Amino acid sequence: MTAADTDLGAEGGQVDNDAAEEKPARSGPTGEELLVQEGDIAGDYLERLLDLLDFDGDIDLDVEAGRAIVSIDGGDDLEKLVGPRGNALEALQELTRLAVQQETGVRSRLMLDIAGWRAERREELRDLGKASAEKVVSSGEKVRLQPMTPFERKVVHDAVAEIEGVHSESEGEDPRRRVVIFPKP
Repeated sequence: MTAADTDLGAEGGQVDNDAAEEKPARSGPTGEELLVQEGDIAGDYLERLLDLLDFDGDIDLDVEAGRAIVSIDGGDDLEKLVGPRGNALEALQELTRLAVQQETGVRSRLMLDIAGWRAERREELRDLGKASAEKVVSSGEKVRLQPMTPFERKVVHDAVAEIEGVHSESEGEDPRRRVVIFPKP
């Protein structure tokens, strides 16, 4: 072995360059790489499901705000996977999260959207939150909204937070948990 074939390690011993190149530079994937991995696992799971159901759809994977985002678009019957008020979508999201957890061993927070339903619902809820907050500002009376899912409540809370003079809280127990908007004293 020549000097060109070896390097001295920190302890003064010899290190084989080929062996050193095979070792990863870090111990594991970064946070974003883990989210991409979650998205890939979810995409594979959903692709198999669409095949079993004989539904067409394009799966798009993204990472946004520290969360894997998976979208299914482009199919004719996808609204059937959304269900009334997004109930089927919520259930499918939970099943997808469980499939990711089974493979990674880590609880997933991935968000699933089908046929743009969640994006449209987000806009509706923002409008509802802002309009309700403005009503509270003008009337001085609190407003209780209908029961909502955790996703829906978060969107409303975020919209209310943008309006001066009000704040919001959630009250009740799931599935009857709702947002209440209060005037600030």
